[in-house]
Amino acid sequence: MDRRGFVQGSAAAAGLSSWPIVGLAQSERRRELLVVANEFGPNSLDIHTVGANRPAYGVSWVCYDRLMTFGRKTLPNGQVTYDFGKLEPELAESWTVAPDGSHVTFRLRRNARFHDGTPVTARDVKWSFDRAVSVGGFPTFQMSAGSLEKPDQFVVVDDHTFRVNFLRPDKMTMADMAVPVPCVFNSELVKKHVTREDPWGLNWTRNNVAGGGAYRVESWRPGQEIVYVRYDDWKSGPLPRIRRVIQRDVPNAGTRRALLLKGDIDMTYDMPPKDFGELGAESSLRVVSTPIENAMWYVGMNVTKPPFDNVKVRQAVALAVPYDRMNEVAIYGRGVKLYGGSNEPKTTAWPQPHGWKTDLARARALLKEAGVEGGFETVLSFDLGSATTNEPMAVLLQESLAQIGIKAQINKVPPANWRGALLKKDMPLMINRFGGWLNFPEYFFFWCYHGQNAVFNTMSYRNPRLDRMIDNARFPENRLVYESEVKSMIRLVNEDVPRIPLFQPLMDVAMRRDVQGYQYWFHLQPDYRQLSKA
Repeated sequence: MDRRGFVQGSAAAAGLSSWPIVGLAQSERRRELLVVANEFGPNSLDIHTVGANRPAYGVSWVCYDRLMTFGRKTLPNGQVTYDFGKLEPELAESWTVAPDGSHVTFRLRRNARFHDGTPVTARDVKWSFDRAVSVGGFPTFQMSAGSLEKPDQFVVVDDHTFRVNFLRPDKMTMADMAVPVPCVFNSELVKKHVTREDPWGLNWTRNNVAGGGAYRVESWRPGQEIVYVRYDDWKSGPLPRIRRVIQRDVPNAGTRRALLLKGDIDMTYDMPPKDFGELGAESSLRVVSTPIENAMWYVGMNVTKPPFDNVKVRQAVALAVPYDRMNEVAIYGRGVKLYGGSNEPKTTAWPQPHGWKTDLARARALLKEAGVEGGFETVLSFDLGSATTNEPMAVLLQESLAQIGIKAQINKVPPANWRGALLKKDMPLMINRFGGWLNFPEYFFFWCYHGQNAVFNTMSYRNPRLDRMIDNARFPENRLVYESEVKSMIRLVNEDVPRIPLFQPLMDVAMRRDVQGYQYWFHLQPDYRQLSKA
């Protein structure tokens, strides 16, 4: 397939046949079209729906506005990334924190409109925040991470003034309003589709966008492609240079690689690490690699499923993990090792290498102490959507566990079902990857270890002592208390080991050299608003 054929096929599929495709590669319109291929696309158009996957975060990011966004900074190597320490206006043109720290008042852009032309008001913002703290699951837990918990915190002052009352001093509150979850919906539009059983209109927004962001969805064929078109009346930032984005689902990594090398697509990510290493040597391409903050691949053990309720069994598994082989075979060294350090933390950095290492003799001894010297059978699950790394890790772990008597049957979960499987909390053993949006250790621990048992506490781990440490770190009396609690948190989970950190992953993106403006974001989705083509 040549470049023109691919673009023509994509255009026809997306209803773009009216575009003058001939000669498009040299035209201004070709420079305004971005063609992206991913392993899989969104399973929902609404991040608030149950089981919304990571590509759905990207829909929220470009099709909806938030009150604020993060700034940007340039790293010493010239790479551009978001700046966690700097908040900038998006839907809100300005804000003021009360002198006594009791609330923040936002002033909305008066010319902001939703995609259907309806003016955006503070009533829409309140309805959207009320929804996020009320629907339950991931959105509500994410809001609570920043002490955004109750509808009565959110106040309409007038059509263009919105106030958030703070429940408590919390350094994460402001930043939490700039992540994808508290996006602003066209409330009157969604209300037309609510029912008694679905008071927030989730069934409708799963398949329809009700936003006012820089892009609107022109078409969506789940499992095939999503097409974005620029919303030319967007007022919450500079109008994007890219007018249209065709984001196609191409599960086979080899096919995506070939399409990129031929120039049939402009960008791809979620490729095997080996491919990114090789693509970086191609003169026509550019590969950008960024360590993902507050993130890790890990082996998780559900502590409610015997024998993983026994800490000696969990420690035995930590000693059976073939760390170096996983690094060599599964990720080709493209990650930061989270093993080979010490279980006694010296700093509050997170993640940091723990002290476990491969030692099968010691692992067998621990199983004997735990009363399961003969081993046992279990099921080892992973997300098939990340099979390029997860499957070789699973096979290597399966082989190593067999050497200490643990027979693990591999369960490959389809990507559309993975979030739902996590919610069920019934997988005894898994390989997974998680990254925290807000770059604080206590944020990661709140999601992954706290007894509130959020979806990403995949181990169903509950320890009241750790909960107190996490809460104290979230709301510390002073810096010394904070540092003491964070080190204690890390020390405890290193020894209790409900999850075994493996590697800090890299966010790798490969693109044609004419694609400019790429910026790393914590949600790991490309921000089409910032891209352009030379």
